[in-house]
Amino acid sequence: MSILNQDISITGNVSSKGEIQIEGQVQGDVYCNSVIVGENAYVSGSIAAADAIVRGRVSGSIRGERVTLQATSQVEGDIYHESLAIEQGAYFEGKSRRTENPLAEIEDPTDTNSEVSADSVSLA
Repeated sequence: MSILNQDISITGNVSSKGEIQIEGQVQGDVYCNSVIVGENAYVSGSIAAADAIVRGRVSGSIRGERVTLQATSQVEGDIYHESLAIEQGAYFEGKSRRTENPLAEIEDPTDTNSEVSADSVSLA
């Protein structure tokens, strides 16, 4: 599992063949097998992951086989999913679309050799 701590701010797309836990800020798209957006994290961009658990803020679309919006989440964007769970207290503004293969339309940027790629990384 790769962890992007709360003091990390990334501008650019992030991709991994494994699991990513985001605690900081990402301004760009996130592509991975599994993602956890932490309670104080913010993603401004799309997320594409087989498993997506959101506890923090996401401004952008989410595509995943299994998507969970936990009580502390704030999502503004459409969700394309096979399975969607929304806990009481979660904020969701957008459309929910159930589809058999929500990741089929996404080209897989994880085919590169790089685990994490970004235009700029700030370790404030």
